[in-house]
Amino acid sequence: MARKDPGPKADRRRFLTGVVAAGAATAMTPVRSADVAAQAPRVPSALPPSMHVAQAETGTPRELARVKGIPGSDFMVDVIKTLGIKYLPANCASSYRAIHESLINYGGNRMPEFLTCMHEESAVGMAHGYFKVAGKPLMTLCHGTVGLQHATMGIYNAWCDRVPVIVVGGNDLDAATRPPGVPTFHSAQDINALVRDFTKWDDTPVSLQHFSQSFVRAYKIAMTPPYGPVMISLDAGLQQEPMKEHGEKPYIPRYVPTAPPQGDSGAVKEAARLLAGAQNPVIVADRAARTPNGMTLLVQLAELLQARVIDQGGRMNFPRTHYLSAPPAAVSGADVIIGLELSDFWATVNAYTDNAMKEGIGTNSTRIKRDAKLISISSVDLNTKANYQDFQRFQVIDVQMAADAEATLPALIEAVKSAIPNERKAAIAQRGEAARKAYAEGQERTRQAAALGWDASPVSTARLCMEVYGAVKGLDWSLVASEGNVSNWPNRLWPLEKYHHWLGRSGGYGVGYGAPASVGAALANRDLGRFSVSIQSDGDLMYAPGVLWTAAKHKIPLLAVMHNNRGYHQEVMHVQRLSNFRNRADQGPGAARSRAARGRQGGAGGAAGPAQRLDAAALRRRAHAYRSSASDRGHRRPARGSARRGRRVRR
Repeated sequence: MARKDPGPKADRRRFLTGVVAAGAATAMTPVRSADVAAQAPRVPSALPPSMHVAQAETGTPRELARVKGIPGSDFMVDVIKTLGIKYLPANCASSYRAIHESLINYGGNRMPEFLTCMHEESAVGMAHGYFKVAGKPLMTLCHGTVGLQHATMGIYNAWCDRVPVIVVGGNDLDAATRPPGVPTFHSAQDINALVRDFTKWDDTPVSLQHFSQSFVRAYKIAMTPPYGPVMISLDAGLQQEPMKEHGEKPYIPRYVPTAPPQGDSGAVKEAARLLAGAQNPVIVADRAARTPNGMTLLVQLAELLQARVIDQGGRMNFPRTHYLSAPPAAVSGADVIIGLELSDFWATVNAYTDNAMKEGIGTNSTRIKRDAKLISISSVDLNTKANYQDFQRFQVIDVQMAADAEATLPALIEAVKSAIPNERKAAIAQRGEAARKAYAEGQERTRQAAALGWDASPVSTARLCMEVYGAVKGLDWSLVASEGNVSNWPNRLWPLEKYHHWLGRSGGYGVGYGAPASVGAALANRDLGRFSVSIQSDGDLMYAPGVLWTAAKHKIPLLAVMHNNRGYHQEVMHVQRLSNFRNRADQGPGAARSRAARGRQGGAGGAAGPAQRLDAAALRRRAHAYRSSASDRGHRRPARGSARRGRRVRR
């Protein structure tokens, strides 16, 4: 669009000269001559410094008071280093400044390396994603009350997802010595109370020896199944005080891992008897595989029984390319169902329909046969609390073992081998053939469903997912997050076979998990030489986009493909459903959808443009750039297809 002629342009220099001249003319009076005005003393623009100021600015600075002896926070760093914690993502803060300084200058900023984060929830999310790749926990530092409040959603996700995170919160305990103002606002008698309902254990050490014991204990508890976050409140005074030179010196306890709990031998034999005698046993796994070996064990059990396996996706439990892999509906014909580390056994065997019946509460129905036998192996039974309802609805179980599933599987496999009579082996083999046929038919139905709208614009979610896979399939890839609402297509179409191919979801379903968990997982994959890819939803990223700065700052390569559905569809769909129930469909949903669209289009990038097709070539170029970068310069160099340059795809 042509701009209108603004008229004659003023020269900047002439304009300023004219303003000065006009000002001087206005200031002159008829009774004062130019000579008198010239003789007036000129006020300097800056006064010369006094002797005192000059000496302060040019002299040698006065020596500051030095802390005598070894700082207590140095000893704390020694304790941390014994546990092999590699990274420490955190947002900088004053309440832990002493241990922060010790980590950098005394500890050399190695093991752990401090990673600067823009938000505490992002720091915890990074630790969450890192563990699910590396199998080792990270530590994070939070600032008093306000920093821990920021971190709570991430900690709750880790609690629900059974992921260990070592959370240390700085706190000024002594009201007589702590600074007034902001530090006191950010202090509390018990900051651990903020997260006590969704952490496995917490403590407030009052001495260095207390700290060393508590930190090793916290690590040990966090790493004993069921895994979970732990919390330590760290007094600022204890960090800054020097170690005492008299008396017994503090020591560092040796860390010895705790063996995971295994199922009772009698219960294992009873479960094996039921499985061996079943006509149609079905295995359901959620977080059963804590390690790659867990997948191997589950495959052994499934093939021994020729039992179909429903992988609910809390972890990568079972290869999606295996003929015994089955959809959730497979429970309907089962006469024995064994659940391994299920987060919701009730919803596995029952259905809830959100409708307007029963005064708007909804209706329940069963998914399984009336006489089906249920077996459960879950370590979460050992760590159930009351307030937060992550334990879900109560389900009656016939054989229930409060034990770690992966640790119990070897004994269960041996018991099943002993329990299967020779005359049953032919029937079991026939069951396997039927499973092969059902798997092939299911794969064909999935491909047909994915083909619907393949060339549509906006791009279909199935096309989006498969173009992303096409770009990375030649690499040792890891799908570090899939938080966008893409109809579970990666689990339905991608050949998920290795433990790192799929990391599960957030656990607590708190929005804002995807981006930081992706960066944390990509950090672990970077050290292992793998390529990290995520399908990132726009609303999730907007919770804490600063984590992309952390990825760029610390050179963490990640290909993030943005799934932009242009609305908070959870809000729109829930409002629409309730409007339908209340016979107000013509008013509520449309207004809600309009508000959501307006709000999302007015973001940092301005109004949303027209829908675009997926640029598959761009995805392939980014993956190829990473492949070239990894081979030429080593995998630590960030790829061109980094998180901050992920392709935007509108849906």
